[in-house]
Amino acid sequence: MLTARTIDRVVLLALDEDAPFGDLTSEALIPASATATAALVAREPGVFSGGAVFEAAFRLTDPAVTVTLLAADGDRFEPGDTLARVQGPARGVLQAERIGLNFTQRMSGIATLTARFADAIRGTGARIVDTRKTTPGLRAFERHAVRSGGGHNHRFSLSDAVMAKDNHLAVLTADGTGLTEALAGVRDRLPHTTHIEVEVDRLDQIEPVLAAGVDTIMLDNFTLDDLREGVRMIAGRAIVEASGNVTLDTVRAIAETGVDVISSGALTHSVRSLDLGLDVELHVASAS
Repeated sequence: MLTARTIDRVVLLALDEDAPFGDLTSEALIPASATATAALVAREPGVFSGGAVFEAAFRLTDPAVTVTLLAADGDRFEPGDTLARVQGPARGVLQAERIGLNFTQRMSGIATLTARFADAIRGTGARIVDTRKTTPGLRAFERHAVRSGGGHNHRFSLSDAVMAKDNHLAVLTADGTGLTEALAGVRDRLPHTTHIEVEVDRLDQIEPVLAAGVDTIMLDNFTLDDLREGVRMIAGRAIVEASGNVTLDTVRAIAETGVDVISSGALTHSVRSLDLGLDVELHVASAS
């Protein structure tokens, strides 16, 4: 969840990085008494995300700057639409401009890409989810953007659930213990509320994993035929997740195999920031 505390903490770090000792240009060129109005305008179609983050960039730079959001996170927009208006001391508006734009452009890019994936699988019963392939320090921001686009979130961190991949399974069974027995032992050591997911890359791994009573099975890099067979074998005994080779061209066919979840790191690691602009108008009081 993207909390106000997280927003302020991360935005303050970004502001300190961008202007560690103030905005030298604005302080040298812009009168302290000057004010500005600005409009956040879309240059291309998309899905909005990051309104609270955009607002925080200006508020934390100068509390006298006000931001009026005209779009809510998750709203779709067209080129030329005004998404927010900014008003206040010109120096504060200009200093916060780039940080506010950087965040909302990236978040809106993620939301827009996610919406394309969500639209592509609409009506299939599957959901599109993100992964931990996020920008370090910005996971809460990027995952919020995925939700803005109609997607869902995977586990937030390594602390949230057990997710055993091939390397984990290799270590777990290195002493010759069978896969079912090894996974059952893990289940016995965990609280009953802990979710267990196991990744498999072959059909013959499914039954031994199911026998251990896991909650989710990830079918990794399966062909469409093998995905269909995997769904048939699991038969509702666990949540079925598909991962690997997920693109806008393939996601519909993957969803139609009957899987419950489709995870894609591309939602966050390969996204293009959306083209949004801040059109600023300065107002300088004339000398009396």
